Amino acid sequence: MALTLHLGDTVRLKKAHPCGSVDWEVTRLGADVGLLCLGCGRRTMLSRSRLEARLRELTARPSHEVRS
Repeated sequence: MALTLHLGDTVRLKKAHPCGSVDWEVTRLGADVGLLCLGCGRRTMLSRSRLEARLRELTARPSHEVRS
């Protein structure tokens, strides 16, 4: 099953970043996924398949308010 991500999602990876954080925010979607480290602010790109292999859990999804 394909991984469904949205901009602004927070994901937790299996291995920690050198700064010690394991939480990342999704900043770009496509064949490659852009990630922002929530510990130090470093940006990186991972292929979707590599992200799926390294993903531990989807920790948060931003709530979008519906305005009428």
